[in-house]
Amino acid sequence: MCLGIPGRVVVIVDAEAHLAEVDVNGVRRKISVRLLADDQLHVGDWVLVHVGFAIAKIDEREAKLTLDQVQKMGADYLTEIDAFTSSAIS
Repeated sequence: MCLGIPGRVVVIVDAEAHLAEVDVNGVRRKISVRLLADDQLHVGDWVLVHVGFAIAKIDEREAKLTLDQVQKMGADYLTEIDAFTSSAIS
């Protein structure tokens, strides 16, 4: 199962290449934000992350509700977080 996980933008790594670093549950990862190029992303914005791409800009309330629901999924959530952690920026 693949999940979209909310992440908070912590750094715009390369605006021209559409790369940002996001924090998901304390884990940072560099992702592509190219799909949201028209959304004018800023540090502190929340995005929905799926397989290394930000697929939607969401508000903080939606991010927290989504994280709460995903955590209730149990094993599938842990598997997704493990996959995210394994590709974290060192």
